[in-house]
Amino acid sequence: MGRRMPAVAGAFYPSSAESLRMEIENCFQHRIGPGRLPKHVMGERKPPSLISPHAGYIYSGPVAAHSYLQLEDRMRPEVVVVLGPNHYGVGSAVSIYPEGEWITPFGSVKIDEKLALRLAELSDIFTLDEVSHLREHSIEVQIPFLQYVLGGFKLLPICLLDQGLKTCLEVGRCLAEALRDYESFLLVASTDLTHYEPDEIAKEKDSLALEKVRELDIEGLYQVIRENDISMCGYGAVAAVLEASKRLGAKKAEILKYATSGDVTGDRSAVVGYAAVKIELE
Repeated sequence: MGRRMPAVAGAFYPSSAESLRMEIENCFQHRIGPGRLPKHVMGERKPPSLISPHAGYIYSGPVAAHSYLQLEDRMRPEVVVVLGPNHYGVGSAVSIYPEGEWITPFGSVKIDEKLALRLAELSDIFTLDEVSHLREHSIEVQIPFLQYVLGGFKLLPICLLDQGLKTCLEVGRCLAEALRDYESFLLVASTDLTHYEPDEIAKEKDSLALEKVRELDIEGLYQVIRENDISMCGYGAVAAVLEASKRLGAKKAEILKYATSGDVTGDRSAVVGYAAVKIELE
């Protein structure tokens, strides 16, 4: 049984439960955040799919909080599937963490082994592999936010080294098929947008990408990234979640918040862009 320990606790977010809770609450209450804490109340509406950034909490946490606020007054998901890019080039092309649990300062989250096996049965594009996940932060930083808002849930992490269009459409297709067996589920795509460009240029480029996200135009997203040299690191995770969401009835996405690291630090010479997005499923 796998037991994935935190790779970036103490760096991207605090390593103690008390400090982590305070940091997350600061993100929700931040001037760039939603301005309030989420209500820990479950409702009857199904959760939307979400897009959330994955930098250190002091930089992107307030934007991420806009995404996770959308989970209040929703059904508790039976499983949360978090897709993120593979920053380190280690492991397989499309890696599902297969079994066991992930550990954060808030405690452990069980892996949905049944869903992992179901996806592997649906397509040989998936590999059941722990190695890809050992150092990767893009999925890890989403988990404490989820624990804070939801409490308990099952998790399925999918790490994408291959972010090609064909691959990510296939990942989305398989997710939509497998998740039809669940009454309630949550899809999360982890991505940052433009990296280390002047604030004005980053915002201009990111607006082009986010317009395609809003329209659920996956091919258009790949085209504007290519034509405008947009250094969006998790575009494949976004593409897979958009494809799955479209197959599950989504018609459009809503951009909840966009900001850059310059909005936090005041240094606008070389920023990273962050967006919070929700996609309602029918």
